[in-house]
Amino acid sequence: MIGVLSVDKPAGPTSHDVVATARRALKLRRIGHTGTLDPFATGLLLLCLGSATRLAEYLTGMDKRYVAVARLGVRTDTLDATGEASAEDGRWRDLGADAIREAFAAETGSRLQQPPAFSAKKVAGRRAYELARAGEPVLPDPVEVTIGRMAVEAIDGPLVRFSLACSSGTYVRAVARDVGDRLGVGAHLTELRRTAIGAFEVDGALPLERLEDAESVERALISPLAAMAHLPGADLDADGVGRIRNGQAVPAPAGAGGDGDVVAVSSGGVLVAVARRDGDLLRPAKVFA
Repeated sequence: MIGVLSVDKPAGPTSHDVVATARRALKLRRIGHTGTLDPFATGLLLLCLGSATRLAEYLTGMDKRYVAVARLGVRTDTLDATGEASAEDGRWRDLGADAIREAFAAETGSRLQQPPAFSAKKVAGRRAYELARAGEPVLPDPVEVTIGRMAVEAIDGPLVRFSLACSSGTYVRAVARDVGDRLGVGAHLTELRRTAIGAFEVDGALPLERLEDAESVERALISPLAAMAHLPGADLDADGVGRIRNGQAVPAPAGAGGDGDVVAVSSGGVLVAVARRDGDLLRPAKVFA
């Protein structure tokens, strides 16, 4: 079983738990995911099966889309509802809808974002959340993120439902924190659902309990070539396939990206290799049997 499987993660299990469940259900050891979801979060998780685990690096950097709920007026140490409240401010009642919408809109664009202390970012070789749980919270270095779209969907008392499209590596918990700070009342995230990774959408993703259904898994499995559809493509003849499988560079066909691009190399509808364009040549980076 080789390919990419879209799974709809429920709240509770970690992304690693989902991988472990898939290994047991599919009786397949070689499985990896392409981007962590917090345990309290739900939504799209892409699992790479078999030799397709080698494709994970080409999927992790894609933009993400989320829907979320922020609770104004309460700060927590984890920036979400699983943490302990560190401050409360009732002045959220004085905020008008326009001020709230403006604070969320101000998050759009590119900026340096401070990752949460409770995150998987490494600080001095250790995960930030490990230090935080040990009572030694150290904030990771800020990272550049881009939020391309932000929309407030509903405001119900202190709860604000919003959706956003953002670059990989953006912490939506930190978005809620920063909006709360901008409004002067604090905030944390109470719900988070990932709805898309690149062109992959959660609609139609396989619920975790359906992993035991072999027919459902087979229908949902995305071929390695289809999973690389976001990359420029190059279709080779038998001679070109033989050369690239032997690690040799081959002439780049017309339309095979630009200089420096990563290219999905195929033949007969099957992914043969992932290559990098070097001038007029395609140099194989990863070759598949």
